[in-house]
Amino acid sequence: MAGEDDPEPAAGASRQGIQSVEIAMTVLTALESGGGPMSLTQIAQASDMGPSKAHRYLVSLGRAGLVAQSRSSGLYDMGPALRRLGAESLRRMDEVGLVSQYIPGLRDRTGHAVNLAVWGDHGPVIVRWDYGAYALPITVRVGATMPLLTSSVGRVYLAHLPRSLTEPVLLAQQADTGGHTAAEVDRITEEVRRQGYALTSGGVIPGIASVAAPVLTTGDSLPLVVALALPERAATDAVLRDVTAALVEATAAMSAELGAA
Repeated sequence: MAGEDDPEPAAGASRQGIQSVEIAMTVLTALESGGGPMSLTQIAQASDMGPSKAHRYLVSLGRAGLVAQSRSSGLYDMGPALRRLGAESLRRMDEVGLVSQYIPGLRDRTGHAVNLAVWGDHGPVIVRWDYGAYALPITVRVGATMPLLTSSVGRVYLAHLPRSLTEPVLLAQQADTGGHTAAEVDRITEEVRRQGYALTSGGVIPGIASVAAPVLTTGDSLPLVVALALPERAATDAVLRDVTAALVEATAAMSAELGAA
């Protein structure tokens, strides 16, 4: 029989928790959503509790270093222990590994090939390719660098990374393949930002349509990009609408997993 210091959970008790911890998290979430130092009244309202109750939680969170109160203004903000926890969480996070967990489900849901890209020294690099149920004329090998303007993956990076990162790569690629005007580049990036995804057809490989969306991260990490590849003959408006919706939903869940706001 388990001792008092190492209790054995009763059958069905594994889902039980400590309510006060869950309530304390609503206070911390309120501070996160506030975007800066907050008063007791603001925290109480955002936490949907009375000021006296919110104050009790703030006192306990302050003792643990998760919340700090300014001596001059009296406003509350995230404490040093919370900052240390956040920094350590970011250090331990395997972004590619976390995102990869979602890829088989997206492939099975859509039936189409899914690939994952990261930003490399010379542009987007494919780090994972999961085959779908539909035969493709050719696939892009893992480790391949994708063009910025003619691939859906590249267009997403072009829209979401600073020009200081993408411009040298873009200039080098255009020197080899012929250039687009600045107005065309601006139009492409603005369209991707507005839609939330990029769609290309035959841009890299003839006969293949591709739709890509960003996986946003937190901190200083660069985004990842997930793309679906399907035969052009199967890429009807209805199919593209469905696979794009599935992709955007999946990348939103991946972004939330990585802590993006």
